[in-house]
Amino acid sequence: MPAEAVPGTPRAMAAAARSRFSDFVALTKPRLNLLVVATTAGGYYLGTGSGFDVLALLQVTAATALVAGGSAAFNQILERRVDALMDRTRRRPLADGRLSTRESVIFATALSLAGLAWLALTTTWLATAVALVTLVTYVAVYTPLKLRTSFSTVVGAVPGALPPMIGWAAATNTLSREAWVLFAIIFLWQMPHFLAIAWLFRDDYGRAGFPMLPVREPDGRSTGYQVAAYASALLPVSLVPSMMGLAGTAYFLVALFLGVAFLGVSLRFAIARTRHDAKVLFFTSIAYLPLVWLAMVLDRT
Repeated sequence: MPAEAVPGTPRAMAAAARSRFSDFVALTKPRLNLLVVATTAGGYYLGTGSGFDVLALLQVTAATALVAGGSAAFNQILERRVDALMDRTRRRPLADGRLSTRESVIFATALSLAGLAWLALTTTWLATAVALVTLVTYVAVYTPLKLRTSFSTVVGAVPGALPPMIGWAAATNTLSREAWVLFAIIFLWQMPHFLAIAWLFRDDYGRAGFPMLPVREPDGRSTGYQVAAYASALLPVSLVPSMMGLAGTAYFLVALFLGVAFLGVSLRFAIARTRHDAKVLFFTSIAYLPLVWLAMVLDRT
């Protein structure tokens, strides 16, 4: 038997430690929270203007990442039983039994409190309050609603759109109209994005008992209508930063091009509602937001 397979050997112990570390990292949903980090950083940078501080940027994004990681861990704690019923989530650490509920609760609490404390000590109380609202709405409002109503998708888009406001509040100690425009862009973007996911995994969601819109209305007409409606609203809202002086003409042109493309893909899905069109919509949405955010940051006026 190879040394690494023998229980109690240094190699086996190191492998077990790496495995547990990976499970705790997975509990924070790191890929999903890359969006949180990016939009928080963008909100901070856009709010600072010429007073950009690299250390402050790193602190607000790291602290927000801790809160987001704690939120994700609490979400998996609450959904561990239904996660075990779905193919896409059954290998998560809690659903698979690799981590206990007790240690996961301790981990989630520690991350959340550490992130909030870090924000309070290094940024502003307003930024800390927005982060706390994000945590509470995601864990205590959105997560329980997922098993009760399809409207939970709209509710969940609220905490998902708050990270740039954390960054803005950290930079300016205000929640001015610019912050709300950043919120609106991400809020409207999330709906086509998550409805595409719900359509692709509607059988999985149905098996677990989630009353997602594609599960409750299998013909997809309401799903398609909402995708088209939110994408249509996103296009003009995404142009507002240029109109209020937050970004310039270059951003306007990029946002217009991307918005028209995103709307076209959304309308195609709304009409055909095929699995292929849902995949195209999903991948287009993944490309859309980083490109819009990058264009806004680079063209900051």
